[in-house]
Amino acid sequence: MKTQSQRQLRGGELVRRAVADIIAEGHLHDRALDGVSITITEARMSPDMRHATVFISALGLEDPNVVAAGLNRAHGFIQKELGRQIEMKFTPKLVFRPDDRFEEAQHVEEILDRPGVKRDLEGDGGES
Repeated sequence: MKTQSQRQLRGGELVRRAVADIIAEGHLHDRALDGVSITITEARMSPDMRHATVFISALGLEDPNVVAAGLNRAHGFIQKELGRQIEMKFTPKLVFRPDDRFEEAQHVEEILDRPGVKRDLEGDGGES
């Protein structure tokens, strides 16, 4: 993955905060989003700043893929509100994706906690 420019990072943070505020206002009417606590973990901007991939995490037992699909269905409303709240040359087109970094980190932790892996990591230091 190519490193984002400072401009992309600033734009992404602006979008992340605004989208989080829009969702928190509770004006989204989709069954997949009812009563779900949604965290916007990151917004990644395209180099031309016209597209944003918004990564979400759903707290609780909700399937993040279902929540992301609900947000994608509501993207028109969210994008319209975003245009009202931010000052950018273009209001970016939004695509919502589940953020699976937390699950990946948990999986790595589970692997590292296995007795055989712990033994290998601790090692006796004397093997050649």
